[in-house]
Amino acid sequence: MTKHSHDADVAFIQALAELLRENDLTELQVKREYDEADSLDVRVSRASQVVAPVAAPAPVAVAAAAPAAAAPAAAEAPVSQDPAQLPGAVTSPMVGTAYLQPEPGSKSFVSVGDTVSEGQTVLIIEAMKTMNQIPAPHSGTVKRILVEDGAPVEFGAPLMIIE
Repeated sequence: MTKHSHDADVAFIQALAELLRENDLTELQVKREYDEADSLDVRVSRASQVVAPVAAPAPVAVAAAAPAAAAPAAAEAPVSQDPAQLPGAVTSPMVGTAYLQPEPGSKSFVSVGDTVSEGQTVLIIEAMKTMNQIPAPHSGTVKRILVEDGAPVEFGAPLMIIE
């Protein structure tokens, strides 16, 4: 296995973080291959205006364990809680463009305060020129809509809260 410079990796991650900030991106993921058996997987994401470089896959397991340990703190400060972690969060099953209406100029599928039933279409995500209806995973009331009409969404991004 070829050794590569730790300083070069740090500079690479810092450059990715700067690219993320300059282009107002929320996440950037890159795989840098040095040779057949040596590579660097980097995911840089921004949450609450903080840029956090993360090397994958090991930190993913560490990051998954951290919310369980920080649960009491999250209960005290729900404002800083990630919407995707809320119990009623509806997350994106794919990368694409979210649309809150069946067609431009028509009424939205749902609005804040609406009661929805399980399986009811709550929005559409366009992916590869295909319109994919996103159903409500459970019945409840729409508490928050977290995306704007026509906004790009990533896999796992929170779309709305239904409680």
